[in-house]
Amino acid sequence: MKLKFFSLMILSCTLVIIVTGALFFSDRSDPEEAKSRHIIALNEIEQLAKKGDTELIPEKTRMLAESMRREIPGENHSVNGPVLGILAVVLIASVFIYLYFSVIKPFDKLKDFAARISSGSLDIPLYRDRSNYFGAFTWAFDSMRKEINTARRCEKEAVENNKTVIATLSHDIKTPIASIRAYAEGLEANMDVTAEKRKKYLSVIMSKCDEVSKLTDDLFLHSVSDLDKLEINPENIELSEFLEKAIGDMCADTDDVRYKRPDLKAVIKADKNRMLQLVENLINNSRKYAKSDIDISLLISEKNAEIHFRDHGLGIPDKDMPFIFGKFYRGSNCGREQGSGLGLYIVDYIVKRSGGTVLLHNHPDGLETVVCLPLIKHDTL
Repeated sequence: MKLKFFSLMILSCTLVIIVTGALFFSDRSDPEEAKSRHIIALNEIEQLAKKGDTELIPEKTRMLAESMRREIPGENHSVNGPVLGILAVVLIASVFIYLYFSVIKPFDKLKDFAARISSGSLDIPLYRDRSNYFGAFTWAFDSMRKEINTARRCEKEAVENNKTVIATLSHDIKTPIASIRAYAEGLEANMDVTAEKRKKYLSVIMSKCDEVSKLTDDLFLHSVSDLDKLEINPENIELSEFLEKAIGDMCADTDDVRYKRPDLKAVIKADKNRMLQLVENLINNSRKYAKSDIDISLLISEKNAEIHFRDHGLGIPDKDMPFIFGKFYRGSNCGREQGSGLGLYIVDYIVKRSGGTVLLHNHPDGLETVVCLPLIKHDTL
């Protein structure tokens, strides 16, 4: 583009010079030729005077005077013509130089910046110059660079988080598998000499199989990049009975979770398996981070059912609250606890797909999670 621009400028100046020169040389009279014409005219007047033909002398004299007057503007024009030509060339060059610095050069800067962006160089900013016509475009291009840089950084962090989570889950799966193998070898070696010991071996193997199943479920959920692909099959669920069974199965060997089934029958429409994941995620989160007893209660209103999960830990810092339901986000107080940052993200997704909402409330002595779901019907038992 620069070559074309300067070629056009040189061509324009050359044309001006050619036209000026043509006008200059076409209008300029030959001095010798003019002198010869004047001498001939004077001789002619002299001959007429000698012959006594005085009638034609005034006419010839007038014609000679007019011819001489015409020669004077020609000489003035011969001086002014080159001056006007030079001024025209300077004006054209000035216009082209202005256009170069105000349009061509900023445009080349934008073009070079776009080339750097396409090659992956996102660290060099493009400074905005308000004095040219591309100031707004410069700002937009630099904003685009910042957005792409931020997106790439977030993508890199997400990939690293994925690697960490997969490595953690893989490691966690090895532990129960090792226990299963150990007890299976014990059964193979006939170490279960009593019925009680055999029952214990089988119970441990089944328990460890359940752990592996849960870990593989976590691995599957983590591998789903878009939760819209997660299948949800809603059905009518009697919530009070469902919670009692789900909590009982989860906490059969522990007494850290307290739930009292209300004397109400509350029916909601949700996916039973996903609701089970929701309960497990919230209980496991409280066990892992709060390390306290957990109180679960069910409150029923005319239109909604509220499940309250209350622990007695340190809660979630206020600065983390706006982001805590984000994918892969972990609170600043999670310490060295291993986690994927998917628990509350999945809970929020399941609740929203069920037509409800989930809220978090910090208390002086812990965190309360409230899951609110629309009721289909409710009755007293």
